[in-house]
Amino acid sequence: MPASSAIASFMFHEVTDDPTSSGFQRPGAVVYKHTREGFTRCLDAIAEGSAPPSLVTELKEGIAKPRILLTFDDGGRSALVAAAELERRGWRAHFFIVTSLVGHPGFLDAAGIRQLHRAGHVIGSHSHTHPNIFREQPVSRMLEEWRTSCDRLAQLLGGPCQAASVPGGDISARVLESADAAGLRYLFTSEPVLVPHQVGDCLVLGRFSVKANTPPDQVRHLAGFRGWTGARVRRRLKVLATRAVPPLYRLYIRARTRAPSGPVTPQ
Repeated sequence: MPASSAIASFMFHEVTDDPTSSGFQRPGAVVYKHTREGFTRCLDAIAEGSAPPSLVTELKEGIAKPRILLTFDDGGRSALVAAAELERRGWRAHFFIVTSLVGHPGFLDAAGIRQLHRAGHVIGSHSHTHPNIFREQPVSRMLEEWRTSCDRLAQLLGGPCQAASVPGGDISARVLESADAAGLRYLFTSEPVLVPHQVGDCLVLGRFSVKANTPPDQVRHLAGFRGWTGARVRRRLKVLATRAVPPLYRLYIRARTRAPSGPVTPQ
């Protein structure tokens, strides 16, 4: 695809009025759990953008026009709620699955994943076990995570898994190269950038993370392809701050991902 193509990708996680019913049950997950009303307001804001949401698989060589893509990480059971609202609008999205959690309490089972696939949504990998700091894994572990997850989804859906999103959002050159080496064609990061780039045969796309407290007006501006530079600067400052003190960053990640009693955690 043309290097000048602007693609505004939005990352969501859970859509539920009961945060305990879907997805990860740990402190860091709470900010990513939208109420159904809040999610509807976000979609209304996106609907005011310059283009309706499309799918990464619809990108064409030689066609440079703005696109909006919607993605959902983790594979929580509330994905079916989100998908129903999207389908009511005639929209489709990308759902990235932590495959070690398929069928676990709070997460999609095989039937739910197939339902999303039949409805026309893109199903992709969010790794197999969701390592908390993916960029610090050995390359061999990265490849194992991608390949195991993609193999399981391929067996489940009867076709190749071509798309993925990086767990935890942390990236490095090795992370991007591992996705290409694993045969992925599309990789979504948590970097809020509009212009994708190629790493080998893999197209790397940025995303803006829409949290439960993200104002709809901000979503509206971003869907109009405005405000991405500021979002990128804020993201980079956060990354620089956390990487400046690695031991404290690891403690922070452990605190955010420590589950309460009766946890649902990757195995």
